Amino acid sequence: MAHFEIEPDIRRASTLSSDFYLEPEFFELSKERIFARSWHFLCRESEVGGLWPTTILPGVLDEPVLLTRDGDELRCLSNVCTHRGKILVEESCNANLIRCGYHGRRFSLDGKFLSMSEFDGVENFPSEADDLERLPLANWNGFLFTSLDPQDGLDVFVGEAASRITVSSGELKLTAKREYRVNAHWALYCENYLEGFHIPYVHKGLNEIVDYGTYTTETFRYSSLQTGYDAAGNVAANYLFIFPNLMFNFYPWGVSVNAVRPLSPSETIVEFLTYVGDVSKLDHGAGSDLHGVEMEDEAVVESVQRGIRSRYYTHGRYSPTREQGTHHFHCLIAEFLD
Repeated sequence: MAHFEIEPDIRRASTLSSDFYLEPEFFELSKERIFARSWHFLCRESEVGGLWPTTILPGVLDEPVLLTRDGDELRCLSNVCTHRGKILVEESCNANLIRCGYHGRRFSLDGKFLSMSEFDGVENFPSEADDLERLPLANWNGFLFTSLDPQDGLDVFVGEAASRITVSSGELKLTAKREYRVNAHWALYCENYLEGFHIPYVHKGLNEIVDYGTYTTETFRYSSLQTGYDAAGNVAANYLFIFPNLMFNFYPWGVSVNAVRPLSPSETIVEFLTYVGDVSKLDHGAGSDLHGVEMEDEAVVESVQRGIRSRYYTHGRYSPTREQGTHHFHCLIAEFLD
């Protein structure tokens, strides 16, 4: 796909072609080539008490999975019965085995087939195909991730950004969960997140807290880290992006996790998860008005979605000093689609 190649030198590079955002074929291609090969956030380790069902990227990968806890050991398994394909666990619960509610097939907490009634005389049964598929499970600072076919380990996806971030030492508790529907391509939403260039123009309130002049962006193999400082030179926020669609925003009060979920080439769901460690700092600083900032971002991104349909626009150029994160993101998209 030559028209999706991105020049590595940002000074000479042009952005992705508008075809990437508008053509359904590239949206479909991204499902397997980008999202199936990446890591996806599940929950905090502390949220898993027994059996914890979820779906990897609904609307894109739609893969039902199940987290199981057996003592201190956590596993991620397929949540689909190997007999007739029924979803095994519909709601979180505590149990010492997994039992299908359709025909009674049973599995251990590590996914091994245990028993099935009325199967006497079946040849070559049971076999490994009767066990539940086990998916990779990674734990980063208490945040759990899985992947269908990871390009690299989660440690590589997070990269050196991990050493630049201080995660709250207190217990992080999930205090809020909210979904936003954005009428724009998922990558346009990510691109907006990946640069602080727009802050003085779009986020007047945030611009009074974050010193634009000292704002920094660092890029790593599959991630990037933006750091905003206040007027006194203290870190106001760290914004970690893990390719292709995960945002971890570190504030003095805790962490806001944003998962970007594509629905179509022009529609996206963004899930906001608020994990608070110090409630006394919740209404102060860069993370005090997440909803207001989100509304400002959505307005801009939806305007871009309308604009890129123009016959007079195909691509743009990058600011070498302010759009390193966006350039890095485009390079990764081109790499994964190749």
